Amino acid sequence: MHVYDAVVIGAGQAGLSASFHLTRLGLDHVVLDANPQPGGAWQHRWDSLSMHDVHGVADLPDAPAPGDSGARANVVVPDWFGRYESEHGLPVVRPVRVERVTEDADGLLVVHAGERAWTARTLVNATGTWTRPFVPHYPGAETFAGEQLHTADYPGPEHFDGKRVVVVGGGASAVQFLGELGPRTDVVWVTRRPPVWRDRFDENAGRHAIELVQERVRAGLPPASVVSVTGLALRPQEQEAARLGVYERRRPMFARIEPDGVRWADGSFERADVILWATGFRPAVGHLAPLHLRSEHGGIALLQSGTDVQTATTALRDPRVQLVGYGPSASTIGGNRAGRAAALAVRRYLAEHPLELAEDRALA
Repeated sequence: MHVYDAVVIGAGQAGLSASFHLTRLGLDHVVLDANPQPGGAWQHRWDSLSMHDVHGVADLPDAPAPGDSGARANVVVPDWFGRYESEHGLPVVRPVRVERVTEDADGLLVVHAGERAWTARTLVNATGTWTRPFVPHYPGAETFAGEQLHTADYPGPEHFDGKRVVVVGGGASAVQFLGELGPRTDVVWVTRRPPVWRDRFDENAGRHAIELVQERVRAGLPPASVVSVTGLALRPQEQEAARLGVYERRRPMFARIEPDGVRWADGSFERADVILWATGFRPAVGHLAPLHLRSEHGGIALLQSGTDVQTATTALRDPRVQLVGYGPSASTIGGNRAGRAAALAVRRYLAEHPLELAEDRALA
């Protein structure tokens, strides 16, 4: 049985960063990725999302990110990731869809995927959120006769031509969808809370936003997204929708869904052909359930080392487990920093906990 120093689950930005640093530290590891090709969640983004539209892609270690262009992000970033894996010789195995992580009699971690399994002393979880789209339930949702789509299913603006679309959500994706759809079809924007617009977003504001997310994670609460506490801003490509008043006509959340639209508690009604749920994602950590990492509050508390909150990666309840791209590091630059922090934490754990198998103890 081969025992790795670490298994990394996920080959997105955070997973590649972790693998780079594990390799640099000389640690024996493997990266398991569920996708059939490189690119992480980027390969699943909609075709109309260009590199000009994305909210920033951070550099990978020793590799500058692709620049601003009109090229499709779902092509450019996966190509970049693929070259990075190859040029740095990262040990990525795909497609591997991890089902669960357990502990064996020796206290080693066993990563299961169908009939295959990998054994390691530590784990770096970099599974992100894309595979866990969140759609809140509202009465009557099952009766809706039109389409219900989530950000993860967004087919591009042409699909909505001639249709009346209710866009639900108060985040950056909703703002972007309204910017694309507003000038070409009828849209209604619905949010639970009034949106918070910002005039500018500097380094201090970003640091404060990340600290707010870290406070939740430190307390063992489910993490809020970093974007949810930064506020919203309109980019040049959304100005036409703004000129048309799309963002000013926002309505509060409806009370129920009916076959041909949505209805508010006051009885008012909006007809709809499509409900587009831009309601975010949840961390994809269900495979870690056998390790009992969650607190009584439902989140996974992380330990912070040093002053950079984006480098909080170690699970409070199990120092063998590092989470990158989770909570305060759930951004491309945060995932990058967390990848290095996780690799250093793995090295530290291995040094402090020499491997002793059951058979060795029996011979002692």
